[in-house]
Amino acid sequence: MATKKANREAKAPPPSPAPSRKLRREGMSRVDTAWLRMEKPTNLMMITGVLMFDTPMAIGRLRKIIGERFLAWPRFRQKAVDGPAGATWEEDGDFDLDWHVRLTALPGKAGKRELERFVSNLASTPLDQSKPLWQFHLVESYRGGSALVARIHHCYADGIALVQVLLSLTDTAAEPGQGEDAQSAWLAEEARGSADAFARYRKLGGKMLAKGMDLYRDPSLAMVLANEGKQIARELANAVVLPDDPPTVLKGRLGVSKRVAWAEPLALDEVKAVSRAFRCTVNDVLMASAAGALRSYLIDRGEAIDGLTVRATVPVNLRPLKHAKKLGNHFGLVFLDLPVGEDNPVRRLERVAAHMTELKSSRQAIVSFGLLAALGMAPVGIQRLALDLFSRKATAVATNVPGPKMPLYMAGQKMREMMFWVPQTGGIGVGISILSYEDHVHFGLIGDARLMPDPDAVIGRFAPEFEKLLYLALMGDWEDAVDPRLAQLLRGPGGTFVPATEPATAGR
Repeated sequence: MATKKANREAKAPPPSPAPSRKLRREGMSRVDTAWLRMEKPTNLMMITGVLMFDTPMAIGRLRKIIGERFLAWPRFRQKAVDGPAGATWEEDGDFDLDWHVRLTALPGKAGKRELERFVSNLASTPLDQSKPLWQFHLVESYRGGSALVARIHHCYADGIALVQVLLSLTDTAAEPGQGEDAQSAWLAEEARGSADAFARYRKLGGKMLAKGMDLYRDPSLAMVLANEGKQIARELANAVVLPDDPPTVLKGRLGVSKRVAWAEPLALDEVKAVSRAFRCTVNDVLMASAAGALRSYLIDRGEAIDGLTVRATVPVNLRPLKHAKKLGNHFGLVFLDLPVGEDNPVRRLERVAAHMTELKSSRQAIVSFGLLAALGMAPVGIQRLALDLFSRKATAVATNVPGPKMPLYMAGQKMREMMFWVPQTGGIGVGISILSYEDHVHFGLIGDARLMPDPDAVIGRFAPEFEKLLYLALMGDWEDAVDPRLAQLLRGPGGTFVPATEPATAGR
């Protein structure tokens, strides 16, 4: 009997393997595909951020936060796979959280300079395309606390969406559950700033954002052209014929190494005071200060800059704020003039404000969004040609993201400062980043090491340029407007000062 039973068992078929779980896979949007394909060794398409904390953070608590909150978005378990038929999101069957969340230490004094070098190296190192394109690096000891460096590929989301992602990792109290939800608190702050929750973003989008949901659902160039007709066609023609940015030491052949730096934060109340004095926006003041810092740097590099104007491409949010929590890229780009050849700080501010006002009635952002959608379907060769064409028309990328006013905590540790850098496209080698947090403005810079090996030399000029405007504003009687006598003195004979009409509270 035993022999017969053994024979029967020997002849029985082996047990069927457990059914394998089907991996999640879905198509990538046209615009996200365009950002995926923009990747070049000389310009990596990833957003890099640094969060600094007052006290040390435990790697175990960080991994728990990432596992529970960051991975609540299924997209971050997916890798980007590009192929002849298009790009797709494909779940990583070998996902390993330990590979994405890493512990590291700084050399030497482990101070600001060492952290800047560490972030520079990460900003120069591509993410592994065989895995989901993101990583967190915890610096275990920095200025008595810790620092967290985040790297996320731009194809996952734009800046506004990634702010929401990072806010989801934080709390408004040291102990989770004791404070309010940081995401909801930030959205409430933005809503309190205006009767319309996303009015500040609409200002650069023109009337097209009144139809924002149509654009949000279908980012196709054909739809955009059909809705805006002649104005879009005219804007497209203007973008194509826009002359190349003038040659300076900041334009040239790029390398693979990047350098980052950031400044000590400015008090947001002081920036708002200057914007009220000169009847312009906070963003106008900050961009004029950045233009002044670049001007001083170019002079020291031996550039002849009298009358020189360079451009920065500025991302403009094109999604309703209530959809900020969704991933993906829903923004366009506009070209902002930076009058680095203007030596008068007030005239420089007025020129920045005037051009920003002009952009608010343009369709540049809509055109660029439609072009990105079209490029997402085009062959790689055409994409590269188009990128090179448009990158020749600008010297820098400049971003300004409003962050939360309240202090935030991650894994029980209070966040002291935060900074981020967006990628540059094509042949652009300079990135300017402005972020507000806890009533302070944080200013950062990333530069190609070939073109700007010393970004600290620019960063150190940002606060002095702002202080010039602050000093001049305090000199005048600006109860409701700039003192006309001060403005006349600053402008010289025959000059007239016409302040911007938009109140400072209406925009960034």
